[in-house]
Amino acid sequence: MSTAVLGRGHRAPAVTLTGVGRVYAGGVRALDDVSLTVEHGTFVAVTGPPGSGTSTLMHCAAGLDAPTSGSVRVDGQEMSGLSESRRGELRRERVGFVFRTYELIPSLSAEENITLPLRLAGRDPDREWLATLVERVGLTGRLAARPAELTDAEQQRVAVVRALAGRPVVVFADEPTGALDPSSAHQVLDLLRTLVDDLGQTVVMVTHDPAAASRAHRALVMAGGKVVESVETPTAPGLASRLASLGGR
Repeated sequence: MSTAVLGRGHRAPAVTLTGVGRVYAGGVRALDDVSLTVEHGTFVAVTGPPGSGTSTLMHCAAGLDAPTSGSVRVDGQEMSGLSESRRGELRRERVGFVFRTYELIPSLSAEENITLPLRLAGRDPDREWLATLVERVGLTGRLAARPAELTDAEQQRVAVVRALAGRPVVVFADEPTGALDPSSAHQVLDLLRTLVDDLGQTVVMVTHDPAAASRAHRALVMAGGKVVESVETPTAPGLASRLASLGGR
């Protein structure tokens, strides 16, 4: 069994996977008996060569996909085995998402994009919390702007605030710097790390970029659907070397 224990503190885990497998049509095994624990208040990067199972791991951990076998818990709540509608409710309550392409609605302002998921869930935004987030990410004075009026980095910051607006247990970030230039990517990674270190947020980020993964507290390295290594205080050169060694697997 592939097992990694991540994090710090004494709270119940934010995310727990136990013996998780995912087999797709045709017998393709994307995840192979993966077990891991992500504690609250940590920034974890998941990386590996293409086809190693990183995206499938995130989809199962976030409740976007159901594993073929094993258990997935978010903040102690079992996600696997639930209906899609129930998984959807738990995602809205406990999980935030940041995507590579921002996923902002062009006709809405930054503020409307941020609060849209809450409104769809019938929840009132916590204005004090939103003000704290907006100030922290440097969007003060930009909330009336529409996406086309924002830089790429600002759009991704809007997406980060949207993900945090509902005070989720964990934020899953899927290649959040993949569409950004190096300077903007650096800003967004700084932001994610600050939100974890200063506000106690939990972030799980999937990335194939060793430099991005090195900004996390720990990095999980995947190959062949398994977690093959857990690296504490990762470095970009070290991860790049490890990924190169796994490229042919």
